[in-house]
Amino acid sequence: MTWRQSFLKTVYPLLMLKSKWFPGKTASLLNPGNSRPYVPFYGLTAVANDGTVIDLHRFSGKKILLVNTASDCGYTGQYDELEQLHRQFKDLVVIGFPANDFKQQEKADDASIAQFCKINFGVSFPLMQKTHVVKTAEQNAVFDWLSHKEKNGWCNQAPVWNFCKYVVNEEGVLLGFFDQSVSPLDARITGLLQK
Repeated sequence: MTWRQSFLKTVYPLLMLKSKWFPGKTASLLNPGNSRPYVPFYGLTAVANDGTVIDLHRFSGKKILLVNTASDCGYTGQYDELEQLHRQFKDLVVIGFPANDFKQQEKADDASIAQFCKINFGVSFPLMQKTHVVKTAEQNAVFDWLSHKEKNGWCNQAPVWNFCKYVVNEEGVLLGFFDQSVSPLDARITGLLQK
């Protein structure tokens, strides 16, 4: 862990306290009418950090938490909370998508990212290849689905920073979006996971 990463890990609780007191405008969005997707979520694939193609259909019947991540961000401490969530909810699949879309906060290669996450946060949930999550021509297909209502049925919200979270239910319905200011252990997220 670099000195910057150590500093950010130390500052993380203060960031979350500030977020609690001054929540952002897009802190969370919920599926208003249980809108179903127009394009099936389980038709998507993702590429794991070791190059393996993952067919998301293999997670059918489980809730999924998809998160765009970065190693040099003030919210990197959320890796700890994501791992806690992963261990707490046995039928939950947490998937991290490292991205360098926000102020160059994920410069490492895939192998280094995986090593950093395992050594410093004990991450055992799957990490995908470093990708793009914002709305550009290079946007990852999963995040394209998550951020276009023409595909997911209701949500146009792309990640606004690192550690934005999306919850998809067992049937492939997008239930909610939560920005970086919402802890993975927040009752708004755990409540969705317990339904």
